[in-house]
Amino acid sequence: MTVDPVVTPISDRPVENPASTTSKTRGEKMQAIVQDAYGSNNVLRLAEIDLPEIAADEVLIDVVAAGMDRGTWHVMAGEPYLMRIMGFGFRRPKNRVPGLDVAGTVVAVGSEVTRFQPGDDVFGISRGAFAEYAAVREDKLAHKPANLSFEQAAVVPISGGTAIQGLRDSGHIEAGQRVLVIGASGGVGTYAVQLARAFGAEVTGVSSAAKVDMVRSIGADHVLDYTRDDYLDGSEKYDLILDIGGNNGLARLRRALTSEGTLVIVGGEEGGSLTGGFGRQLRALIVSMFVSQRLTMLASKERHTDLEALSPFLESGQVVPVIDRTYPLGEVPLGIRHLEAGQARGKIAIEIQPRST
Repeated sequence: MTVDPVVTPISDRPVENPASTTSKTRGEKMQAIVQDAYGSNNVLRLAEIDLPEIAADEVLIDVVAAGMDRGTWHVMAGEPYLMRIMGFGFRRPKNRVPGLDVAGTVVAVGSEVTRFQPGDDVFGISRGAFAEYAAVREDKLAHKPANLSFEQAAVVPISGGTAIQGLRDSGHIEAGQRVLVIGASGGVGTYAVQLARAFGAEVTGVSSAAKVDMVRSIGADHVLDYTRDDYLDGSEKYDLILDIGGNNGLARLRRALTSEGTLVIVGGEEGGSLTGGFGRQLRALIVSMFVSQRLTMLASKERHTDLEALSPFLESGQVVPVIDRTYPLGEVPLGIRHLEAGQARGKIAIEIQPRST
């Protein structure tokens, strides 16, 4: 699906102080992808809308690039339906502009913001990243690592934050452990492989045959093709299994764990349109009460402290964002289609307003 862009130039907005910038931008227009109903990628369209107004604890960002992950598809489709009950919007999306991962430059700050000022290059999690300007809460934002391009920074927040929470907070990873990452070629998986290596673990990644070389190139010690290898037959035991978007039963996963190993279920695409993978996660918590192994789920959080924890790994080159391809703003529906087809290696970046690092 091709979307014809609305050609309306956005004027340059020199920044002098937060108050003057906020009043100047109010009521002006920007280009954005909007969604007024749940459905397939044809519900997404490019439109001209008002710039978002910021709350006291938010900043306004001139968006250079955004990131796209599997969660973007779920919000577009409104599935699993449990999401709607959880506050994403029952009949239609609560946030009309989709997209979470964002990177750009601060142009205005709310009255309670203390960590940022206009001119700062930042990355974080916004409410509506697929737009020329986005509002972002201060506590979901961090300064952009200087060595990353805006496109690289934009694909970090959701997936990188999920990976570090899964390994460090839920998985309690330790140096010397044997770690299995199921779904190693995806957005979260590519970060998880690199972070686990940086934490000193021996890492085995699981992916399709077409992506084995990529997973090996980002540092996995061993790579298994799930279409050929039975990686849960119990012949190899792991101290920590990070299951990202898998559909394996708990019994099979437990077979590959050491007697006191930890399983962290990050997601899952099975379970139907009602609950998705939540059912398997809840069963894991119940089973964990009766066995020596630790079976848990990750309820990922959106917080700047994780972005700040990731920054040293990004700055040192121990973790490098993997970008499969980049789409311009008007081709977001094409990016969604590519993502839904399961073809992406790592993340998809959306180029909003091109700029050098």
